Amino acid sequence: MNRVAGASPKKLRNREPLKLRARAWVEIGGSAALTEAGADLLEQIAACESLSEAARRLRFSYRRAWMLIDAMNRNWPRPLVKTATGGKRGGGTRVTEFGYEVLSTYRDLQMQLEYLLDQAIADFSALTSTSGQPQSRLD
Repeated sequence: MNRVAGASPKKLRNREPLKLRARAWVEIGGSAALTEAGADLLEQIAACESLSEAARRLRFSYRRAWMLIDAMNRNWPRPLVKTATGGKRGGGTRVTEFGYEVLSTYRDLQMQLEYLLDQAIADFSALTSTSGQPQSRLD
């Protein structure tokens, strides 16, 4: 438990409102196939069709962005992103139809998780109430 020196648990409890947090990622074969950072990168690639610009917007190094894309493409049965080199504008990067499906499903999962956490917060709030003893669900 994290405690501030000299502070009682009661004082710590009232400093900030109760929040429930969770993170979701997709693993395939024991490897991370889609993380929040990967989903953010897919969204930025969809918006600007450039891996380097997407990396800049997210403040990722180009190497990190490239490695995320490479890992995602290797882990899924079909590529989430396709890249092209050369051309008039120096190539480009685009999210595939399958990539959009994966991204949409992942964002839906995040929304469902947020909803679940919002529903559960009332139970935890009752347990952290300073108005008396916590209520048991078995009473």
